[in-house]
Amino acid sequence: MTSGPPEPPSYDEVDPFDLPDWLGEREVTWSSERGLTTGHRVNGALSAADVGPLPCDLLAIDDAYPAPVASDVVRVRAHQVWQYGEVLLVSDAGRVVLAVPGSRLDADTAVTAIGRFARAVGAESGSYVVRLRVAHDRR
Repeated sequence: MTSGPPEPPSYDEVDPFDLPDWLGEREVTWSSERGLTTGHRVNGALSAADVGPLPCDLLAIDDAYPAPVASDVVRVRAHQVWQYGEVLLVSDAGRVVLAVPGSRLDADTAVTAIGRFARAVGAESGSYVVRLRVAHDRR
């Protein structure tokens, strides 16, 4: 018996109202753990004064080589919400993941995604900061 390629991950959608209140009440910084050009998923964390960090990653949902990074259902949903000025929040192993259209991440997309996340949790305009790392493109 032969098996086909493994099914791509199907992430569970996260309701922003189920996240900690401090995300909408304080000045928050999202910091990447590595450069955006290092792959389709960049681990990061949201932090604020006097609270522990909340893992939060960016995922370029359309990367499909060598295998798709998400199921078609999740990918289509990410595109739908992005079209309406929002970002899809999903979970993966206890981490919040912001699923964004595209196969690679860049600074504009990261800032836009974090801004849309901030609006989703009810944060005041200008209360979120994005801290990126510089890395060399592997291509």
